[in-house]
Amino acid sequence: MSLLSRALPALRLYCIGLAVALHQLLRRLRPGGPPAPVFPTQNGNVAIVTGGAKGIGYHTVKHLARLGMHVIIVEFLHCDLASMKSIRQFVQQFRAKNCPLHVLVNNAGVMLVPERKTEDGFEEHFGLNYLGHFLLTNLLLETLKQSGTRSRNARVITVSSATHYVGRLHLNDLQSRCSYSPHGAYAQSKLALVLFTYRLQHLVTADGSHVTANVVDPGVVNTELYKNVCWATKVVKWMTAWLFFKTPEEGASTSIYAAVSPELEGVGGIYLYNEQRTKSTDVSYDEELQRRLWTESCKMTRISDVGSRDL
Repeated sequence: MSLLSRALPALRLYCIGLAVALHQLLRRLRPGGPPAPVFPTQNGNVAIVTGGAKGIGYHTVKHLARLGMHVIIVEFLHCDLASMKSIRQFVQQFRAKNCPLHVLVNNAGVMLVPERKTEDGFEEHFGLNYLGHFLLTNLLLETLKQSGTRSRNARVITVSSATHYVGRLHLNDLQSRCSYSPHGAYAQSKLALVLFTYRLQHLVTADGSHVTANVVDPGVVNTELYKNVCWATKVVKWMTAWLFFKTPEEGASTSIYAAVSPELEGVGGIYLYNEQRTKSTDVSYDEELQRRLWTESCKMTRISDVGSRDL
């Protein structure tokens, strides 16, 4: 792998990160600003939040619980040895309780890890950030369909990031075996989450199900995700995060909005940033690419490919 091919993904990722951080600073310095939204109580509705023990996930859980929602925290996707088997075991246990599911927040993830694999042999960014959520959502989809109603749809919220704008999806090398770049692998996993969300919304709409799927961008947030960056970046972050970065609580705001806002009732297939509908990268709207990624993901996770055709 050439030095240039290693440097380009990192350069793209840091450029988009800098642009978002500057935008956040300008937004923070702007006088006034919209008031914090007030959401309706959730009356014991059930939510599952992956990676809900810390960072953005923790504040998502905290706020949903304050609204009266019963929240289940799922942490196996955040472990180095996460496996498809553990995901299936969790879903079996959840189903055995005959519990409804009104909101699923796919939040857990890793960033810029060195080249390594999950227990199932998947490249870690693609396996943890994307495939785990793909499998979990599909295994819980029937429960979500049963829980949603015409007046109150069940919701799937998936956390991506602005790095998806510089992501490149390599369908012939999703595991980054040919040339590994932690920056490129991370951006690819975040692009895959956007493509997955749009395909999922297409399928549930065609099926007539009362389920919506949206993808959110939390912004540049001061969390533990940066533990794998180089020491120089850590120093810069330590010196500037207070000014340029969102707090984890601020980063959770769009996930919470997507999960409970009445304004999004029945609205799916959109990308949200700062609680606003935003255009994702052009390639994310490529329906053929969405379908092909879905089909390949089904093969990897060994589930039935209902998404290979329009229902």
